[in-house]
Amino acid sequence: MIDEHDEAAVAAQLGRTPRGIRRVAYRCPCGLPAVIETAPRLPDGTPFPTLFYLTCPKAASAIGTLEGGGAMRTMQARLADDPGLRDAYTAAHDDYLARRDEAARADGVEPLPAGTQSAGGMPERVKCLHALVAHELAVPGGNPFGREALAELPEWWRSGPCVCVPDPEESP
Repeated sequence: MIDEHDEAAVAAQLGRTPRGIRRVAYRCPCGLPAVIETAPRLPDGTPFPTLFYLTCPKAASAIGTLEGGGAMRTMQARLADDPGLRDAYTAAHDDYLARRDEAARADGVEPLPAGTQSAGGMPERVKCLHALVAHELAVPGGNPFGREALAELPEWWRSGPCVCVPDPEESP
């Protein structure tokens, strides 16, 4: 479950009301949510395959810089040439699906159908570093490309929180 302050922070980070939040999966060193776990199905039953969602705009911007610099092309080439890396990436995909299915069961809803995408292009492509980093932050050691990308990022939190969220207990 997520409290009002965290939900307000995520809304400010995203610029919209978040949907289907289950919990904060990773907190930025500044203290705010940076990754949320979302429900596999939205309240209206719509499938939502992205289990771990990066919310911090500073982290997202830093990852976008990596993507723009060609990191995904290099990772994709390595995936094709390195069987051990391919096995680790497949394991990350399997982990993601298992966690998403468990979240569905915990919420009392049907897991998404077999064959529904996981995230970030797993297990055959490197498509979205944002999703892969979110997986790695939520499950440390869980995603080899997320871990590599994370190691390349600057300390995005050093300049302070990405958004200002009033403390609900300090409101009049």
